[in-house]
Amino acid sequence: MAVDLRDPPPEYLAFWRERHVCTLTVVRPDGTPHVAPVGVTYDPEGGVARVLARRDSRKAAHVAAAGAAGAPVAVCQVAPRRWATLEGRAAVVTDPAAIADAEDRYAERYGRAPAPRPDRVLLLITLTRAMGRTYGTG
Repeated sequence: MAVDLRDPPPEYLAFWRERHVCTLTVVRPDGTPHVAPVGVTYDPEGGVARVLARRDSRKAAHVAAAGAAGAPVAVCQVAPRRWATLEGRAAVVTDPAAIADAEDRYAERYGRAPAPRPDRVLLLITLTRAMGRTYGTG
């Protein structure tokens, strides 16, 4: 079911604040999907999601290969009887302040700071669609 990106229902936003491993799907240059486990933070006010990555990771390379238009991506998380997906275009960001902000958001969601990495980049996803089913656990 479709969700308003900028004004998600409380249960949808709450689900994105729970500690869950997510997946990032990015399209390789040959058109096939690359799926990787990641941590994700969702910022509905900013209309973005954030994923931290190593500069030399395949996911960062696939996003960078898409060029200025950004790479089409999806992030998803699943729990019993609940799921949520965010779609958009990702870009690789190397700005230290943006990375530090993403690290703080990660620490808030996941309850621990990510290990320090000098080769860290941010995959900043400008969101275009949200969907999911985040109500009911029984």
